Amino acid sequence: MNENKFTEKESLELISKMIQQTKQNLQVGSGNMLLYYGYTSVIISIVVYVLCSVTSNMYWHSLWFILFIPIIFEKSIQKKRETLVITYTDKAVGNVWRVINSLFILTVLTIFVMGMFTKIFFFIPMLPLSLLYVGIGTACTGVITNEKSMTYFPVISFVISIYMLIDLLIYGNFSLEWDLLGGLSFLLMLVIPGHILNYKSLKQCSKN
Repeated sequence: MNENKFTEKESLELISKMIQQTKQNLQVGSGNMLLYYGYTSVIISIVVYVLCSVTSNMYWHSLWFILFIPIIFEKSIQKKRETLVITYTDKAVGNVWRVINSLFILTVLTIFVMGMFTKIFFFIPMLPLSLLYVGIGTACTGVITNEKSMTYFPVISFVISIYMLIDLLIYGNFSLEWDLLGGLSFLLMLVIPGHILNYKSLKQCSKN
């Protein structure tokens, strides 16, 4: 039985190629996915802030559930990416976001179940928790793919989400400015990295 032994240089080259392939896959599809979710989040944050300020009706915050709509676009993009070479790092990135999506579902279900018993549906923590979940997913993806914009931009979102949670614990409520801070966070950790990925994609295609 023959064993293929890689030298240190060959191993590094193989890892580099895998990361590069995953980056290419991200640039082809996930760059746009970041933009779908990012721009939708930013628009919702502004709309919710304006509507709540004008009407003083906090139920407008339910508009945040519109974020589930981009999943439709995600399915179509996944179909287009089926022909791409899937690497180990692709699977790692996919598993990271499966965990993040599971956290979203678990959080919503927990709030609903507790609300059924207490008659109080306390969705206020959803925004800071969402920033934490998405920030962790984006940062982990950046670390795996060695994409610095995705690794470092979520740091500000982490700070904002922690500020929100501490503010909630101290004062027991939230302010409308949270919506704008949420929009800023999604702009930094989704929209900007998404444009960077697409720019690198165009640059790579122009070389080929």
